[in-house]
Amino acid sequence: MVRKVSRRLQELNKKVEERAYEPLEALNLLKETATAKFTESAEAHIRLGIDPKYTDQQLRTTVALPKGTGQAVRVAVIARGEKVAEANNSGANIAGSEELIDEIQKGMMDFDVLIATPDMMPQVAKLGRLLGPRGLMPSPKGGTVTFDLGQAIGEFKAGKLEFRADRTGIVHVLFGKSDFSTEDLLTNLKALQETIDRNRPSGAKGRYWRSVFVSATMGPSIEVDINALRDLKLTDVA
Repeated sequence: MVRKVSRRLQELNKKVEERAYEPLEALNLLKETATAKFTESAEAHIRLGIDPKYTDQQLRTTVALPKGTGQAVRVAVIARGEKVAEANNSGANIAGSEELIDEIQKGMMDFDVLIATPDMMPQVAKLGRLLGPRGLMPSPKGGTVTFDLGQAIGEFKAGKLEFRADRTGIVHVLFGKSDFSTEDLLTNLKALQETIDRNRPSGAKGRYWRSVFVSATMGPSIEVDINALRDLKLTDVA
């Protein structure tokens, strides 16, 4: 089945040249092509030279976006005893124990991040098939299995994101909103690039970065010159 491209997107595609843009130029174009009737998200799609079917080539980590996500992040916490009250007092949108696990099993998904205390992980494990495909399963590597609930909740609400490479080695991350300034988008994109470089899997061989594209939610894909992005210093962004 051939997907029909809207007239709006056809017109926007004409603005994008088939070349790798300098980071600032690419982000200006992203903002220019964000013409939907709502505030679109800024998306990054990064192809890496990894094969995630091998454990030493998997990438799963977190990034703290300096300028935030532009979204209200709903945090759910699975804990027990006093930790449930601590979660509520720290700003969790939902907190509970076995009863929250039961609600999630029944299809309740009113959250963007799920944090669990280590002692609850044996019970949380039964949610793996449900949460895994959605990227919501708590993990120590992702900073979502912890007893320090106050810090974790605060960080995720402030702009910390968990992300992973999909099975084809591509990372998909929202790094802001189309109404952010170009400089703020660039600061977030630079933080994402540095995080991916810092967490390069030990089994990654050869060329690590293959391609980087950015786009607004409903806009065309724009290729970014990855070498220019990696060479950029944060002092140049500020």
